[in-house]
Amino acid sequence: MAKKTTGGKRVFERIGQYFVYAAFRFFELVLFFTPLNLCWRLGEWFGTASCYLLPKYRALAIRNLTIAFGKEKSSEEIRRLARRNFAVIGRNFLCSLKVTVMSIEKIEERVTFKGEEEMKAIAGSGNGVVIALMHLGNWELSAQLKSLIHGIDEWGSLYQRLKNPFMDKHVRRLRAKSGLTLFDRKSGFYKPMQLLRDGGALGVFVDQHAGDGGVWCPFFGRLASTSNLAVLLGSRTGSKIVPLALLADGVGRWKAVYGSALDPATADGGGGGDGAGVLTAELNREVEDLIRIAPEEWFWVHNRWKTPKPNFLFAGYKRGVRYPADFDDSGGLQPFRVVVRSPNHLGDACIAIPAVRAIKRGRPDVELTVLGPAGVRDLWERVEEVDHMICREGGEGVWSVGRRLREAGRFDVGIVFPNSLRSVMEMRVGGIPRVVGYAGHHRRWLMNQVMPEPPQPRGPEHQVNYYLRLAGRLGADVKDVLAMRRVKGRGENVKGAAENGEPVKVAICAGARYGPAKMWPLERFAAAVKQVRERAEVEWILLGAPGEEETGERLITMIGGRCKNLVGKTSMGELMDELGRCRLLLTNDTGTMHLADFLGVPTVAIFGSTDPALTGPIGDKHRVVRRHVECSPCFLRRCPLDFRCMEEVTATDVSNEVLDELGVAGRLYGSGEWNLGKRST
Repeated sequence: MAKKTTGGKRVFERIGQYFVYAAFRFFELVLFFTPLNLCWRLGEWFGTASCYLLPKYRALAIRNLTIAFGKEKSSEEIRRLARRNFAVIGRNFLCSLKVTVMSIEKIEERVTFKGEEEMKAIAGSGNGVVIALMHLGNWELSAQLKSLIHGIDEWGSLYQRLKNPFMDKHVRRLRAKSGLTLFDRKSGFYKPMQLLRDGGALGVFVDQHAGDGGVWCPFFGRLASTSNLAVLLGSRTGSKIVPLALLADGVGRWKAVYGSALDPATADGGGGGDGAGVLTAELNREVEDLIRIAPEEWFWVHNRWKTPKPNFLFAGYKRGVRYPADFDDSGGLQPFRVVVRSPNHLGDACIAIPAVRAIKRGRPDVELTVLGPAGVRDLWERVEEVDHMICREGGEGVWSVGRRLREAGRFDVGIVFPNSLRSVMEMRVGGIPRVVGYAGHHRRWLMNQVMPEPPQPRGPEHQVNYYLRLAGRLGADVKDVLAMRRVKGRGENVKGAAENGEPVKVAICAGARYGPAKMWPLERFAAAVKQVRERAEVEWILLGAPGEEETGERLITMIGGRCKNLVGKTSMGELMDELGRCRLLLTNDTGTMHLADFLGVPTVAIFGSTDPALTGPIGDKHRVVRRHVECSPCFLRRCPLDFRCMEEVTATDVSNEVLDELGVAGRLYGSGEWNLGKRST
């Protein structure tokens, strides 16, 4: 039964294809009796009308023209150029159909040639010629002309077979009447290459988006995936590459305009390696120069600068990015604008920094903006890879944040790290065309690109890998990114203070905004400080967030003074400056712990209700003090039992870790003659 159904569908599909073919032949018959000049005028009229009937394509044309000429033309000039472009597309479409029913002699009477002498010289060399075709002007004329390059008799063109077999056969017949041989791309390149080796000419389109298999080259200053097929065919057959455009030269007339010939023999010895990529970039520039002659005649409704999906970052592209030989990439690329929605909390934001660094280095044209709460602004401004920061003030609504995103200019991609619905809504209201992230909380329908949730790990997995996996799936190289420690404006970390006669600075963060379940008892902090004082000359600094002032006052009383109390008295930037000058941080599991990790300051971190394998400091310069009890980790804000996970960590346990990190020989002994040593997550 299934076979009968499939066969029936095939019959109806074939009938539909035949009706399309029959309608096309009838339209050809009408065009046969329509003067070419009238086709020209009618095409312009229909094209102009389509500009208003197809707003999506009109917006695409305006965007593309803005990319190409935004620095040269006003927005009104670009809109006029877009309207003119629609008229030209309509004109070229109708005229290209008309010329198929004209004789070759009649067609050639309407075409003049510019730069023909150089082409004759190339033809006289006996080598083949790759004609680099582009969607500029009436490109279909190239299939009807026998004299594009005088002296070459054998002509061919790569061809993608049409799905409609009746139309495919008809188009092949029309193009064959001029002596053009069509080569199906799916049949391989042996026959086209043989044509070139025999001294023939082969037409290859070179100005379309080439997808994942292309070379990323500048096109009007913005990276675009570009086919290197023309260069590879030229290099393997010893053929020169000649760009060609067929531009309007009056009503019903055209001129063939040639660009500068490119010689693949000069590119990497013709081996098709890196030199082939450079030559592909130079061919892109030749195409650009021809478009500038008559910008209204290029096919601007094609998404030439398409954002690839899923990998819009380039680590996985084997052909990578290539520039023309004399290209200045320091200031010559238009930016690919990415906005990253930061996690809200300080610790989570710090953990996301490696992923942001990987995204920034994912392609050379990334301009990276971070959107996040005002409380993490100073943090992101210290990350060298971040170019701009947009702050969300407390109490600010989604519409207000979205408006400020739109005011910041057009972004290409928005990457959302938090799993909240609100964070995606901000991006959508902000007009971000591609919003990427994990499915999160009931927000899948709002996203353009939903990344698959990570597989369930066999054991605990650090949260940093959750963010890095997202960056990796977008095409970033996440290898070795955890080792990157570039911090803008970082204060001096005084490791050599003792050599200069200055006391070593050690910071203490005894609070935890998450809840008391994360807080080691204050009296234990005080006892550990006193034990360290007996063995080392240390300047102690108390740090903490606003709202923790009482904790700071209580601790300084227990310690007996002789330390600097900055709890709740510093901005985020001042906190980073103070922390950056410290030799060590003694802390609970807090955002300040992750801040020290970001600044490269070693930590002695005390864990109880949470798991350091999930959210601990990253790297081998940190020490974690923890007692493994049966109820830990519970991840509760308040302990419902006897707080044993923290109570069993003694002052001696902690002071030994501090002294060991400070390089003080000998250990203290008390209730817990053990040492976790350094750990690496």
